[in-house]
Amino acid sequence: MRAHVLLLGGTHEARTLAERIAATPQIEGVVSLAGRTSAPLPQALPARVGGFGGAEGLATYLTQQNITHVIDATHPFAAQMSINAREACAQIGLPLLRLTRAPWGPLEGDNWIEVADNAAAAQALGAKARRVFLTIGRQGVSAFRAAPQHTYLLRVIDPPDRVDLPPLCTVIADRGPFTRDSEIELMRAHDFDVIVSKNSGGPLTYAKIEAARALGLPVVMIAPPKLDDVRVTHDLDVAMAFLAS
Repeated sequence: MRAHVLLLGGTHEARTLAERIAATPQIEGVVSLAGRTSAPLPQALPARVGGFGGAEGLATYLTQQNITHVIDATHPFAAQMSINAREACAQIGLPLLRLTRAPWGPLEGDNWIEVADNAAAAQALGAKARRVFLTIGRQGVSAFRAAPQHTYLLRVIDPPDRVDLPPLCTVIADRGPFTRDSEIELMRAHDFDVIVSKNSGGPLTYAKIEAARALGLPVVMIAPPKLDDVRVTHDLDVAMAFLAS
């Protein structure tokens, strides 16, 4: 029996895994994209775009499409989709694997203020007005409206709704990966006092952490949400072995 996988994607890891699946005749699959990015990158597998209608809708889709395996390779902060995948797979008894990046850890020279979420990050900036480099994407930026005294530069792939932005906020649209030198240049040009980042792990956006370390800038680091009772790997070979089981 051929494995028929639903790959919940939207990340570099998902695209890489999709390429390996597409090159394996014993496995067929489809990539699901949330549709939050207006110009998603090409995929090696057939793609569907949009939500499923919660855990119940996902369970119905998995049953109707005769899916045999689910790999959740969504962004580390796409918590609701991961929760829906866990509940749907448990409901109908399908195997589920979470493929994600190992989170970053502080190194010598790093000055991290580790917090649990966006609201805590906004509070950690303090009462004194500061120049803040927001590198959290557009999701959750409204939390920083609670700290309107700061001047923000928000870097995103797709622009957020203006109503979600704090009053003193400039938005630039750019897609990584970035280099350490280009990040240092940007940080110096804007004379930032502090960086706010999600701990997304992986190499693609790590240059900003290297740049902050080189410049001695503090980083307010938002921890990724935890998902209990789900098998997790950071290894593509493990994911391929999961599909062969």
